[in-house]
Amino acid sequence: MQALPIPVRSSALPVAVLLFSSSLWGLSWWPLKQFVAMGLSGPVLSLLAYGLVGLGTFVLLLRERTAWRSQRGLLLALALVGGWANTSFVNALMLGDVVRVMFLFYLSPVWSVLGGWLFLGEQVRARRAMAVVLAVFGLWLVIGGTSALESPLSAADLLALSAGLAFAGNNIIARAGQAIPIRSKTVAVFLGCSVLSCVTVVWQGVAVPTLSAPVFLAVLAYGFVWLLLATATWQYGVTHMESGRAGVVMVAELLVAVLSATWLGDEHLSPVEWMGGALIALAALIEATDAGESALHQTTVSKESA
Repeated sequence: MQALPIPVRSSALPVAVLLFSSSLWGLSWWPLKQFVAMGLSGPVLSLLAYGLVGLGTFVLLLRERTAWRSQRGLLLALALVGGWANTSFVNALMLGDVVRVMFLFYLSPVWSVLGGWLFLGEQVRARRAMAVVLAVFGLWLVIGGTSALESPLSAADLLALSAGLAFAGNNIIARAGQAIPIRSKTVAVFLGCSVLSCVTVVWQGVAVPTLSAPVFLAVLAYGFVWLLLATATWQYGVTHMESGRAGVVMVAELLVAVLSATWLGDEHLSPVEWMGGALIALAALIEATDAGESALHQTTVSKESA
């Protein structure tokens, strides 16, 4: 095994790719709400969209089996954890209030930083710790502070929280599975989503409705264009960045979702909630501009020696 240093400037591409992916996920509430209006439930939509893409790309996973065979356990974990992250996130957005779901989901940067520290030995430097504290305090303001404890969490709230935790777990697993190609990681997540959605549909006894041609084409477009692009860019970004840094950079998804939901949807924020959102934005800015300290702490990637 040979350790090769990664130049600091090489992190620019993963950051840009992850910001693009975050923007797609942040806007994903809009097509999901359209599917709700068409009569599709979250588990059915996840089964159709993720299942069709998973079946269509399964051959890619088989072709790359030599590369991921040594880390097949991590690949299976990625399918289950990443699959739950996507499935629960989709269902939470379809069931609940977009802004509340997004803020509950975005405890994931905290989980990412802590998970990267506990499981990958990543350093939690002063700037990153400050960003996490700001993000948590901003989240506290957005969900109502102490008054948030007076009302029980809904099913959408619980799904959002579990999605955030699973999302952070996915980032850590993707970072650890350096031998697994990006395409295999992406296909594994889609297969995991489809299996979990199928289990949910069977368990809940949900009937799969007969789809008209326009609705079926919309589901295909959502799966093969929106979801596939968002998931592939997400896996690339979190694979080539420290999990803690990736978790905080992805707060951009939160900003996109909140702004688009308030501008395009019927949702509104109070001045206190806007203050919380501003703190979360500041936390993302602090982390995204942490190039100076990163230069002093270059990360390494282990590669098989020739």
